[in-house]
Amino acid sequence: MEWHRWAGYAVLGLIVFRLIWGVVGSASARFSGFVPSLADTIAYAKTLPIRTRSEHAGHNPLGAWSVVAMLAAISGQVITGLFSVDIDGLESGPLSDRVSFEIGRQFAEWHQWIFSVIQILVLLHLAAVAFYLLYKRTNLIAPMLTGRRAFASDPALSFAPLWRAILVAVFAAAITWWVMGGLRL
Repeated sequence: MEWHRWAGYAVLGLIVFRLIWGVVGSASARFSGFVPSLADTIAYAKTLPIRTRSEHAGHNPLGAWSVVAMLAAISGQVITGLFSVDIDGLESGPLSDRVSFEIGRQFAEWHQWIFSVIQILVLLHLAAVAFYLLYKRTNLIAPMLTGRRAFASDPALSFAPLWRAILVAVFAAAITWWVMGGLRL
């Protein structure tokens, strides 16, 4: 359970960072320009049978919705873990003292259920990456690892300065530390 708890805290820090970065980060990472409209999503979905390279800088509309779904599921996983209580009450999240034992058990059940949802989302994501590699002839793996990708024309992306990323990381770490301590100063 100790490894489970520390992994949960690490994910909490990453989620807090990503949510903040979605507001103040680079243009391609901001939620304001990241989440597509339903019309854009449908229009993009209609291009899936066409066997051409994808030229989207960042996530395409379906990929953006996939990221939103994963962020929501992983956030739910973290939140339910913070309030969860195991069956004998020996292991519990750092905020479990804020809810009754019964509610803490309900959070634990949701925690297990959401894990199954995350597994399905990961499998769908891997299937999409394989589809783009094999059918659309677009390697998404290398850009995920390197952060770089060649385009037919310059997408003119602007990146946030490193100092902003460091500041957000420090803030995310402070929030995570505060939650780890049960929201006590």
